[in-house]
Amino acid sequence: MNSPSKNLKVFEGSLWSRLFSPVDIASIVYFRITFGGIMLWEVIRYFQYDRISRYYIEPKFLFTYYGFDWIKPWHGDGMYYHFIALGVLSLFIMLGIFYRVSAALFFLGFTYVFLLDQTHYLNHFYFVSLVSFLMIFVPAHRALSVDSWRHPEIRSETAPTWALWVLRAQMGIVYFYGGLAKLNWDWLQGEPMGIWLAKRAYYPYVGWLFSMEWAAYFFSYGGLLLDLLVVPLLLWRRTRVFAFCWAVAFHITNAYLFNIGIFPWFSIAATALFFSPDWPRRFMKWCRGLVSKEKMPKETDKYPTWNLTSPLKTGQCITIALLCVYFAFQLLFPLRHHLYPGNVSWTEEGHNFSWMMKLRSKKAKIRFLATDPATNKTWKIDILDKLTYNQRKTMSTRPDMILNFSHYLADELRKEGYEDIEIRAEVWASLNGRKLQLLIDPNADLAAVPPSFMPAKWILPLTEPLPSREEIKEIIEETNNRMKSPPRRKE
Repeated sequence: MNSPSKNLKVFEGSLWSRLFSPVDIASIVYFRITFGGIMLWEVIRYFQYDRISRYYIEPKFLFTYYGFDWIKPWHGDGMYYHFIALGVLSLFIMLGIFYRVSAALFFLGFTYVFLLDQTHYLNHFYFVSLVSFLMIFVPAHRALSVDSWRHPEIRSETAPTWALWVLRAQMGIVYFYGGLAKLNWDWLQGEPMGIWLAKRAYYPYVGWLFSMEWAAYFFSYGGLLLDLLVVPLLLWRRTRVFAFCWAVAFHITNAYLFNIGIFPWFSIAATALFFSPDWPRRFMKWCRGLVSKEKMPKETDKYPTWNLTSPLKTGQCITIALLCVYFAFQLLFPLRHHLYPGNVSWTEEGHNFSWMMKLRSKKAKIRFLATDPATNKTWKIDILDKLTYNQRKTMSTRPDMILNFSHYLADELRKEGYEDIEIRAEVWASLNGRKLQLLIDPNADLAAVPPSFMPAKWILPLTEPLPSREEIKEIIEETNNRMKSPPRRKE
């Protein structure tokens, strides 16, 4: 009779070995083609809406991420060539041309653009960067690709199980942590959803629904439940179709209500990976059989496996170790905001890279004051010619970006001869319909505050309570009026 410890070792070996069992490659190939197509569409959109020039060429200053100040945009027309290269690489990924190299270069090229300016941070861009990194290692080019046609020796109808599950796990993390982030007081009270829906009451046919009292709670709790439940429902075959349809309805609704670019379509494409790995092959057979009225083959989760008791090879052990490190980071890093005091939607500390999607509606008015201690002279700095409209709007609600820009202003004034210049910021902000309050300590010399991952003492705590639904409209009007002329700092 085997001892419990021996049985445990056999179980663990079997569990890890399953990661290398073969599964149908069809869904991985489908995702490669879809991923490349969506990325090509996004690159085209950047040219179509002239975002390359507006985002990376025209601005005089870019809000780099802490530790990535060395990343700068290309000179001249270099950014245009960069996006052309991203478009070509997207096409190569879609067609499976030099796939490994194309995926690696796309990851580097896209992440470079992502890190250029915090102004344009979006969760789905971070998601694209992570997925493009994973695609480097996923053997999605073994079928239906130019590479497999040119090199028949790599052609295969299967892929290791881990290749499919890393993509599923990454999508699952986005859903689950998006749900965890919604477990906050404002969201459970229907805000900021109520504010956003009220602004869309003019929509044809359905606009009248958005002004109803229950609408904000319906959308808020509906999004919360989907994010928390969709992955478990997708993993169970009996509820998989229902969960997928629910997710599709959710993402299409988001695309209709909010301007969030490719994220809804990218998420739908990734969510389809939770179906059995051979679903694209079965779907194509069903399409060919429409004329003969054949039914679509039934879904199955059973696939051939290798000897689960065979010892793992060195390369497989390294793969498991790397996967553990990667997903340990993905599971822990989004939780870092709990290490900071205060409301994360107010302080923004730990907000980015944590899958906090559409959780806050913030408005703010900001002005910068420079003080020369040598003459005791204080004056307002005009930032209209230093930042674009989008940069000013985003920066005014983000303390870390305010600090970043304060250092830039100080450096510019030092070049003009002000050796010991001091920079202060007056920021009146409103979160989710609250009354205006100071966001930054107006007496803090931001030029003397070094960038740090430690909690910022110069960020003032949120003290204004969330107003009732009846007060929202009045507060929005009051906020808009007060932000036109914020009170001056007392000397």
